Amino acid sequence: VQLVESGGGLVQPGGSLRLSCATSGFTFSMYIMSWFRQAPGKERELVATIISAGGSTNYADSVKGRFTISRDNAKNTMYMQMNNLKPEDTAVYYCNAKDRRNFGRLYWGQGTQVTVSS
Repeated sequence: VQLVESGGGLVQPGGSLRLSCATSGFTFSMYIMSWFRQAPGKERELVATIISAGGSTNYADSVKGRFTISRDNAKNTMYMQMNNLKPEDTAVYYCNAKDRRNFGRLYWGQGTQVTVSS
């Protein structure tokens, strides 16, 4: 099983980034996919979740209206478009996969750093 995040980097406040999470080794379409983030000295927090392609999504209040989560089941890949980035969005972003048939089966990526700074 592999989950590989990419797309992080340094961006100025108000800028945009698009994160990707490429996966392999499991049946992607059967998994609930999420983005989490962890800032220095803080606990890991849930940012956004997508149940299935074109299906239900949920967002943390802090990112609603700015971030958009999506997935392409044909490519086994999840994305997150992040617009109007703020310094408080600075964190390591992780993708997470949870089996819809067995919530105890979880997989994590290694994370990608997002830094929002002028």
